[in-house]
Amino acid sequence: MKIISEKTISGKTLQLVQGDLTERDVDAIVNAANSYLQHGGGVAGAIVRKGGQVIQEESNKIGFVPVGDAAITGAGKLPCKYVIHAVGPRMGEGDEDNKLKNAVLNSFRLASEKGLKSISLPAISSGIFGFPKDRCAEILVREALHYIEETPKSILELIEFCVYDVLTMEYFKKEFDKIS
Repeated sequence: MKIISEKTISGKTLQLVQGDLTERDVDAIVNAANSYLQHGGGVAGAIVRKGGQVIQEESNKIGFVPVGDAAITGAGKLPCKYVIHAVGPRMGEGDEDNKLKNAVLNSFRLASEKGLKSISLPAISSGIFGFPKDRCAEILVREALHYIEETPKSILELIEFCVYDVLTMEYFKKEFDKIS
């Protein structure tokens, strides 16, 4: 794990790290989930492989989660306490930017409602769902800043973006460089 960039905004920390999301020691990691919470491939598959089948079993009990919404389960054997399953859009389904924005904001709200202080998010929807990586980075960073500004009393102290691949990292780094 390598910290690429860190910014402090209104006493809160916004961080960009390169590494494996499943190894993050934060209160919650965010899973880029599908509406049926079937965690077979991508980030979701890695989370269940490392955290254990209990995550899939808890997800099955939740059932369907609409695009743009989020649900929470335990984290099994992962170092974090919870997994927030954010359902991002698939490219081509329409209104993707707003759906991604809502998935991110609902993840922050859920973390805050649970009293969590730290959260780590991947580049939601930018993998097999085909969302453009540059727009993903722009929306996620913008919404994190917006959330910090709009909810100063939120207990959430650390919002982290954990990116694995170099190309996606470049887009997130560009967005972090814009923060004054």
